[in-house]
Amino acid sequence: MKFLKSTLAATAIATVLGGVAMTASAADLTLRAASLFDEEHAYTKTLREFERLVAEAYTGEVEFEMHLNGELGDESDFVTFLQQGVAIDYAVMAPSNMAVFAPAIPLMDMPFLFRDLDHWNAVLSSDVLKPLEDELYEKADIKVIGYAGGGTRNLASADPIANMDELTGHKMRVMGAPIQAKIFAAISAAPAAIAYNEVYNAIQTGVIGGFENEAASIQNLKFYEVAPNITLTKHAITVRPLVMSGKSFRKLSEDLQAIVTEAGAAAGAFGREIESREDGEKLTAMADAGQIAVTEFENREQLLELVVPVQDEFAADLDATELLEAIRAM
Repeated sequence: MKFLKSTLAATAIATVLGGVAMTASAADLTLRAASLFDEEHAYTKTLREFERLVAEAYTGEVEFEMHLNGELGDESDFVTFLQQGVAIDYAVMAPSNMAVFAPAIPLMDMPFLFRDLDHWNAVLSSDVLKPLEDELYEKADIKVIGYAGGGTRNLASADPIANMDELTGHKMRVMGAPIQAKIFAAISAAPAAIAYNEVYNAIQTGVIGGFENEAASIQNLKFYEVAPNITLTKHAITVRPLVMSGKSFRKLSEDLQAIVTEAGAAAGAFGREIESREDGEKLTAMADAGQIAVTEFENREQLLELVVPVQDEFAADLDATELLEAIRAM
């Protein structure tokens, strides 16, 4: 039903927008993007950088059209539009939203996949994720042209958590994907899937002791009021593919395809730098304001070891064991 709803929405929007269908003639080229956020968000800045790079390298006339603040729906709608080649041509989005077409894609979001920011950047700057890109292009007709992201997820809790003893039995909210609960259970926490809009009250009333998220969300939604203790588990660094509709990409001339591919990679790197830097700045700002207390987790290496069997099982279920081993070897 959700897919049918999205399909109907895509058709309706395509009809309304009518004349925005992308053409590849030198005199008349319009590239359309969508973002859930405003101009100040890292994702939108990434898309703007992509625009700048394409316009700078392309010798013909090109126009860019940006739909902000979720004007065209949420990311599940974006996936439908991209897959059908209507309404938008490119966007930045979470891998999980594309899992319906490419089941192995959520591997990018698996907790403790990356040892640190250097490892994360090395993976995203290489071609190690190409098997996932090929699967997405083949099954969804969506082409990855770059990688943004960079928010580091940590624990936020009502009481301090600095070591395995304090983590053991910690009741915490996790996202609904089964791999999330399995990973945090493996490191001795007590995970529970709770709706995101219920997290604040659940911590306030003691139903859970905390959750995990990026600095931006903790700051924007004032979670520091109920969970002021931030433990630097650094268990996830977000990967946000910059993707383009395959149908849109194939309409471009070969030289413009090359420009788009190069601009996508560069814009992704630009976006990663922005988000990873802003993530640290937001954490520092909250600490300086006395809103949070930041603690390093003792012996984080132990966490990385504990999750290996769960990661291995998850990768095997996705037929992605070789990919996981390649990522670890980077």
